Amino acid sequence: MLFYSFFKTLVGQPVTVELKNDLAISGTLVSVDQFLNIKLDDIQVVDEERFPHMMSVKNCFIRGSVVRYVHLPSAAVDTALLQDATRKEAKA
Repeated sequence: MLFYSFFKTLVGQPVTVELKNDLAISGTLVSVDQFLNIKLDDIQVVDEERFPHMMSVKNCFIRGSVVRYVHLPSAAVDTALLQDATRKEAKA
């Protein structure tokens, strides 16, 4: 639940999601659910030459099981809050 709660605080922030098939998509985080499925708006493909068929897509839903990494803006991450939440979850 820690990651779900953390990602809920990032709604509205720009993120880049890298998938297991090496496709990287940048966009605005619209929503995330408990399975870490991600919905993005105003997307852009990082490597447009390799994935030209994705250039016309404006928003997308990404299944959580195909996500490799989520790149976040460093200003959006509250490390103190994240460390406190991690400690609390470790004690429980």
